[in-house]
Amino acid sequence: MSKRDFYDVLGVAKGASDAELKKAYRKKAMELHPDRNKDKPEAEGQFKEVNEAYEVLKDGEKKAAYDRFGHAAFEGGGGGPQGFGGHPGGGDFSSAFSDVFEDLFGDFMGGGRGGPQRAARGSDLRYNLHVSLEEAFSGKQKTVSVQSSVACDSCSGTGAEGGAEPSNCPTCSGMGKVRAQQGFFTVERTCPTCSGRGQIINNPCGSCAGAGRKQKERSLSVNIPAGVETGTRIRLAGEGEAGLRGGPSGDLYIFIEVRNHEIFEREAQNLFCRIPVSYGTAALGGEIEAPTIDGGRSRVKIPAGSQSGKQMRLRSKGMPALRGGPSGDLYIELAIETPVNLTAKQKELLKEFEDLGKDNNPESSNFFGKVKTFWDGMKG
Repeated sequence: MSKRDFYDVLGVAKGASDAELKKAYRKKAMELHPDRNKDKPEAEGQFKEVNEAYEVLKDGEKKAAYDRFGHAAFEGGGGGPQGFGGHPGGGDFSSAFSDVFEDLFGDFMGGGRGGPQRAARGSDLRYNLHVSLEEAFSGKQKTVSVQSSVACDSCSGTGAEGGAEPSNCPTCSGMGKVRAQQGFFTVERTCPTCSGRGQIINNPCGSCAGAGRKQKERSLSVNIPAGVETGTRIRLAGEGEAGLRGGPSGDLYIFIEVRNHEIFEREAQNLFCRIPVSYGTAALGGEIEAPTIDGGRSRVKIPAGSQSGKQMRLRSKGMPALRGGPSGDLYIELAIETPVNLTAKQKELLKEFEDLGKDNNPESSNFFGKVKTFWDGMKG
């Protein structure tokens, strides 16, 4: 009986990529595995056929020979190249299945090849630090209290009483993994005795119960550089959770949040300050005193006829750049204040002023001119 085309056996087109071949083989192998088809005696033969096909097509040289000469490439005659490790289907198909076996069972069975697992690195920690806008402007050294795991001082982080060295695990002989025969395959999994570490502690430390670390509150000094803003992240290397049984410590990440300010609003490096201005000062012009984030004062001239919302810029009076460069600007926004609780005399004067000033309001004249045009258009 002639052999089926290897591509047909795997159910892929000729020229399929390595990833497509691997995917197709994995599907077929799981579907036809004898352990899952004990009531179908023909499954074992089909399973071997699938392995034989993949053994050839996964190898670049064998695949090239098969594409050129077909099955004759691996038979005594036919003029094709011989060898490549002999007949591809010689009964030992473990190499064909090994490169996908880990994809299927690796994580479940302990993941991959190799020796014992290294000592586990400690977790990274996050700390949210609130600072004022003034502190973000000038920078500051702050102290934070962090609750985290630290290396046990009683056992020096080994987890063993008196700091004794752990011994090799008797179950896995220090390899961290054990093997078991399951059907056609030898399954490798994480050692249940030592959890993959390859070592055990015969006499656990009484202070940390063998973990090699314990909880403790620590005070750390954090340098807040000038120019930080909400979202700025500061990394303190090695200040996170201590590693398990002598493993390296994680890192501590300080996330900055700048609190809102009563006077200033911030946009990147620029600051905005809304300052109320009297009706008379806005109309006649004058000077106001503007606060700056460094605690100083700047005199600002108000042009006559200024309108509410007018902005004036004070250069380099904003926030410093975090990593150097020019500082931002401070923008003063005028808020023209309408007087309240008027006396009879003030009302009389304002009424007189209103009657005399109908031609002194250019913005009103422009707006209501547009409104009149709009209404006339609607009537038309």
